[in-house]
Amino acid sequence: MSEMNLNTPVNEEFPADAFDILPEDEKNNEFIAMKSRSFFQDAWFQFKKNKLALVSLIFIIIVVLMAIFVPIFSKYSYDAQDLANTNSGPSLAHFFGTDKFGRDIFVRVMYGARISLSVGFAAAAINLFIGIIWGGMCGYIGGRFDLILMRIVDIIYSVPTLLYVILIMLIFGSNIGSVLLAICISSWVGLARQVRAQVMSQKEQEYALAARVIGASNFRILFKHLVKNCIGPIIVNTTLMVPSAIFTEAFLSFVGIGISIPQSSWGTMANDARSVMNSQPLQMLWPVLSICLTMLALNFIGDGLNQALDPKKRG
Repeated sequence: MSEMNLNTPVNEEFPADAFDILPEDEKNNEFIAMKSRSFFQDAWFQFKKNKLALVSLIFIIIVVLMAIFVPIFSKYSYDAQDLANTNSGPSLAHFFGTDKFGRDIFVRVMYGARISLSVGFAAAAINLFIGIIWGGMCGYIGGRFDLILMRIVDIIYSVPTLLYVILIMLIFGSNIGSVLLAICISSWVGLARQVRAQVMSQKEQEYALAARVIGASNFRILFKHLVKNCIGPIIVNTTLMVPSAIFTEAFLSFVGIGISIPQSSWGTMANDARSVMNSQPLQMLWPVLSICLTMLALNFIGDGLNQALDPKKRG
């Protein structure tokens, strides 16, 4: 067979001479170079677009740093009493004033941030761990195993949380460990249900079936593929657990069954300020304002993560 003549038109309607060869300097005019980003890099890029969430993140970082370093470098201790200088107003020596025992309120607020934030983040981490393990196994294994474990979840959820709290405080006393246990004993249930639903919807997808066909273990399929593809809603849910845990700890401390004195949390400070609220309202303002601003910032961060991790909600 003889070679085709390039000058011979392939189609009479489009002869070869009807097209011009594009010059070399114009071949890449429409080429758009874009640097590839991983999932979390893209999520951070989208998160930074939400100015309110970004400001809230900066605020939380500043609060955490102040909670760490202010009690260390301040010349006042959170439990040091000065009975000669009680119930004083804000000044250069005491930024937030002093309480009825002469203790520096600013240092106590920063020390209280240690306890409140530690309880909040620790509770969220524990709930995240239990929720992923429990919900992931139920959703992936299914069958009778799923039925039994989810009935246990229903039983835990049916008992009022306040009953858990009272029993735990009576047994273990008022300390950080018992407060953390009281918060975590039932708050992971919602996350476990969410993870279970996400895993059940994802395990029949093509990528999960392909991983099973090539011989991947069940552990790898569940935690490397299924949970990883559900990580967006899980992170958002976990972020919103932090303000809930902080508020629960503050409530328990406020009613007198949380953190015991002389340790200081925002809830115990609000409880101490009740007796002088009429004459010294600022002493109630500082811990309440700290709780409100922190919870508000964490909720804004949760909303920002929800938009950043969900492609359907990106502007």
